[in-house]
Amino acid sequence: GKAVSKLKNIPFYDLDQQIEDSLGTSIADFIEKKGELVFRKLEHEQLQSLLENIPEDSVLAVGGGTPVFYDHMDLLNHAGITIYLDVSVLELAKRLKNDVQRPLINNQDDLAEFVAKHLFERRPYYSLAKHRIKGDQLT
Repeated sequence: GKAVSKLKNIPFYDLDQQIEDSLGTSIADFIEKKGELVFRKLEHEQLQSLLENIPEDSVLAVGGGTPVFYDHMDLLNHAGITIYLDVSVLELAKRLKNDVQRPLINNQDDLAEFVAKHLFERRPYYSLAKHRIKGDQLT
């Protein structure tokens, strides 16, 4: 996302960063204290607000769970071009291995299995994106 915004010289927005800025704490801490359902409601409100207020020519990055909840893929597809970065389970596990900011991943003994399960559940939503790009080689 950042690379595209830089290449095209357009603004970049990160939904998770916007949420953390508004909360004054990390998403991981918020979910630990309030629960995932409360977080998803807040995420929905923040996504709607961002889509209403960001310039048309901009890049918006969302978290991996965002497309799964509410009507987010419909909202995103209506707002512009959506791209699913299709990354293999092993590559995702490698990238996420040391990421302590991922609340649903902390303390997972078999990270690859955890990632595979979530990817299996989420892929139908991801596949609603207008475009798919293989992402194993992208950073």
